[in-house]
Amino acid sequence: MEEDLNLSSLIGKRFGIEKKDLRTYSPLTLAFVGDNIYELVIRTIIVESGNMSPANLQRKSAGYARATYQAKMADLLLPYLSEEEKDILRRGKNAKVHTRAKNASAKEYHVATGLESLLGYLYLKGRTERILDIIFEGLRQMDKDQEER
Repeated sequence: MEEDLNLSSLIGKRFGIEKKDLRTYSPLTLAFVGDNIYELVIRTIIVESGNMSPANLQRKSAGYARATYQAKMADLLLPYLSEEEKDILRRGKNAKVHTRAKNASAKEYHVATGLESLLGYLYLKGRTERILDIIFEGLRQMDKDQEER
């Protein structure tokens, strides 16, 4: 399988970083990266939807970045994930997190960490298309869920 030119592999090549076995990374390390990947995709979507003030950009993106939102998205995504992806999400969800979100329950925070772990894993694995597929489907499912309420 040919490796696509994605940001992770380009960074690795440019800075001479050796690829490591992703199974050796802690779920919280994966979440550290995944949180930023999720944020980058969401911010790109918002910026590309039209020019607006930084305050409006921040307000719009904050809603998507809340642990409660991400946890709900993760639950709705479960049927769309492979067994490997579900396992990564589960490992992230069960990681010993030493912080807590201000406006989310501990359970929601753990589930959101699981989603971020999955995104970080996929990013470091070079699976950019899959990241976009998951976030696209997650946003679609969230919209559908909101319409049903």
